[in-house]
Amino acid sequence: MNSVAHWLLQWREVFGGFAWPWAFAALPLPLLARWLLPARGSAAPALNVPFGTRLQALADGGNPLHAGARRIALWLAVAAWICLCAALARPQQLGDAVAPPQSARSLMLAVDLSGSMSETDMELGGRPVERATAAKAVIGDFLDRRAGDRVGLLVFGTRAYTLAPLTFDRNAVREQLRDSVVGLAGRETALGDAIGLAVKRLREQPPGQRVLIVLTDGVNTAGELDPLKAAELAQSEGVRVHAIGFGGGGSVLSVFGLPVAGGDDDIDETTLKKIAGMTGGRYFRARDTGELAQIYAELDGIEPVQQEGRKVRPRIERYPLPLLFALGFGLLAFVWPRSRA
Repeated sequence: MNSVAHWLLQWREVFGGFAWPWAFAALPLPLLARWLLPARGSAAPALNVPFGTRLQALADGGNPLHAGARRIALWLAVAAWICLCAALARPQQLGDAVAPPQSARSLMLAVDLSGSMSETDMELGGRPVERATAAKAVIGDFLDRRAGDRVGLLVFGTRAYTLAPLTFDRNAVREQLRDSVVGLAGRETALGDAIGLAVKRLREQPPGQRVLIVLTDGVNTAGELDPLKAAELAQSEGVRVHAIGFGGGGSVLSVFGLPVAGGDDDIDETTLKKIAGMTGGRYFRARDTGELAQIYAELDGIEPVQQEGRKVRPRIERYPLPLLFALGFGLLAFVWPRSRA
């Protein structure tokens, strides 16, 4: 008994078994149909022919070759039905073991949408755009490279809000980012609250994989949590914070429509550097769209995307083979009696 069980386990390990084994319950259907439906020819004959019984006997029993061909056709039809049920049960074979890529990071993206992000001092595709528009384009490209990561999105102004929880669906995050507008969370900058909210969202993720990338163009002017206190909280929870100071160094449009040179914005670089240093992250300064793109490309290298996951054996569908046999047996069952008539 143990050897039989061992053989069955080995067979399943190699061949994978059937996805829908209940399909074999259809095997006795032809017998049930033959038993329940009235037999062909049971009704009274519509026309009485002289010597009809003898003619029928000659047709059926007088030609042994014809009777044998019909028996073979019957067995071919049975084989076709068995193969058809086997195909319906979806036989599967286990393929070679593969290790699918697995996320190495849980990323929260915090984007400043305060009033100053509406400044038109950035360039995108050769035309001036708002800082928020440039940031969205660069972050969208960054998301394209994070296949397999769990990514979340929060925005902050006077308050901080989660637009997308941590998810593998990067398209959903991209759509939320695209639909966000300047002033959505207020006109001021609650940097400390944004970091605190991101830490809360990342707390349940595996240690060593908690990363926050925060982009801001100003100083903390709102919120209840001081940015450095928020950094201490991130440090205690093992959240690595990369901070990006964005804006300045471009040109803005004056009230008269004439471009004028823009100076550096009032970015609290000292605080941002301390936040990054306390949490094991890095601080970056981006004065234009090109520099911002380079920064996110560098972050893509700093925070690797993939690591080898648990090995699995994919199931390969093998139903086409019994389906092909069913078709072949069915055609033979139809052709064989006629070829032997």
